[in-house]
Amino acid sequence: MRTAFKTSYAQDIRLFPDVRRALRYVALVALAAAMPLLLDDFLLGEATNVLIWAIAGMGLMVLTGHAGQASLGHAAFLAVGCYANAILMDRAGLPFVASFLTAGVITGLVGVLIAVPAFRLHGIYLAIATLALSILTEDIIVLAEPWTGGVIGLVAPDITIAGVEVDRYASPDLFYWLCLSVVLIVTLGYRNVLRTPLGRAFVAIRDSEISAQAMGVNVARTKALAFGLSCMVTGWAGALMGHFVYTFNHEVFTVIISIQLLVMIVIGGLGSIQGAFWGALVLVSIPQAINIARDGAQAAFGGSMVIPGIETGIFMAILILFILFEPRGIHGRIAKWTIYVELFPLCRRDMFRRQKSFLKTERMR
Repeated sequence: MRTAFKTSYAQDIRLFPDVRRALRYVALVALAAAMPLLLDDFLLGEATNVLIWAIAGMGLMVLTGHAGQASLGHAAFLAVGCYANAILMDRAGLPFVASFLTAGVITGLVGVLIAVPAFRLHGIYLAIATLALSILTEDIIVLAEPWTGGVIGLVAPDITIAGVEVDRYASPDLFYWLCLSVVLIVTLGYRNVLRTPLGRAFVAIRDSEISAQAMGVNVARTKALAFGLSCMVTGWAGALMGHFVYTFNHEVFTVIISIQLLVMIVIGGLGSIQGAFWGALVLVSIPQAINIARDGAQAAFGGSMVIPGIETGIFMAILILFILFEPRGIHGRIAKWTIYVELFPLCRRDMFRRQKSFLKTERMR
């Protein structure tokens, strides 16, 4: 039995629960850094895409997974970060690092401004309001043609860091390492926020706003901070996404992206940083798995095997299966297997019995 049971608050807020897990993450980072040496350009591009989606997933995870506020509008903040970064580089002449950081701050401030009226709503009404924001953003991008290029869109400017050019196609390894660096910084920052009183306040609001308010948590301010942090991280993901796709317009940031983001973190595991990575891996892998299966079927049977909407259908089927059989997502299932192995033969089925996700005092909210 190797499970480390927590016996103090200091032990509960450690960056890593034990040395064994810290070494495991170090090995994982080393493997991720070595990916350009192990993969070809195509697979390396897919790995880069996973990293970008993982950043966006962590942005939404802060708001939905830990603060408990459902959002279907994060495609709008991906767009804000993407366009702000491109405009600052192209028209203001800022270097990439400065424009990248500024784009995240701008997106965070926009998120805070939207959060002030939006958080008067709760539950499904908040989700509907953010969904309307995502739909409205597409029209705003088209109408703001002098800045956004309208339906034609913009081209991502070239990235130069310390005199080194980083290009998605010319130097995919450098762009991958850039995205990996951002992922590591965001992950460490996210983990440290959860160790602070602010992170504890996020979780308290998620579990019960009434109880959190009774304990002295300023609910309105904490929600606004959660929305701001979430949008800032999402804006950084949008900036990298703009350089990844190279040319972008309003069609890149549709409401489908918002829905995919939410579904992604649900499948990966709500309330866990690891869930953002698992969800991103599933999101990027499904289209490629469909293409491989379609090519194999066409080679075996001939003819056209194109089925409209199959990608969305498979994604939704996976979501339904997880909601029915594993609401904690992929990370939750892995955690259960790990606990079962480490506690064997003391592990019992009732340890994982599903609990109510709301209190009686909040059923009517």
